[in-house]
Amino acid sequence: MAYTGRVRDDVDELSEAWGRERPDLDIAPVAVFSRISRLARHLDLARREAFTAEGIEAWEFDVLAALRRAGGSYELSPGRLIRETLVTSGTMTNRVDRLTSRGFVERHPDPADRRGVLVRLTPEGRAVVDSAFTRLLDAERVLLASLPAEQHEDLADLLRTLLVPFSGTPHA
Repeated sequence: MAYTGRVRDDVDELSEAWGRERPDLDIAPVAVFSRISRLARHLDLARREAFTAEGIEAWEFDVLAALRRAGGSYELSPGRLIRETLVTSGTMTNRVDRLTSRGFVERHPDPADRRGVLVRLTPEGRAVVDSAFTRLLDAERVLLASLPAEQHEDLADLLRTLLVPFSGTPHA
């Protein structure tokens, strides 16, 4: 890959080295996915910092955020939480137990199913997830700062196109 006059980063050097060493291969995916991978590492660090500042872990944020997004009384069935967070039933039981002990969620009987329960966000849980989400958005804005705002939607559209085959959602 030859230098094009654009701003360079370390992935350019990596791509050039692979192109030099393996000219028989189309290494174009390296330029895309190495950057995505590096951005993912920066995002992971930003998430960790945002959540640590609020005294929670990423898995706690995931459960609390699912409840917060539910709106209304901020409650979901354990089954719905499992689908929202992509964990096993046993893992979710453990997570709800731990969040309950921290005062972030409560279990309540499900009025629609006498055998079922609903997991409800407490005011303390709502405060911590709201604060963590605000911190996360601030950190994500920093990660996007070098990209003009009018290109954010274009980037989101391109990434959506890559992710749709993995999402299980119908293609439009």
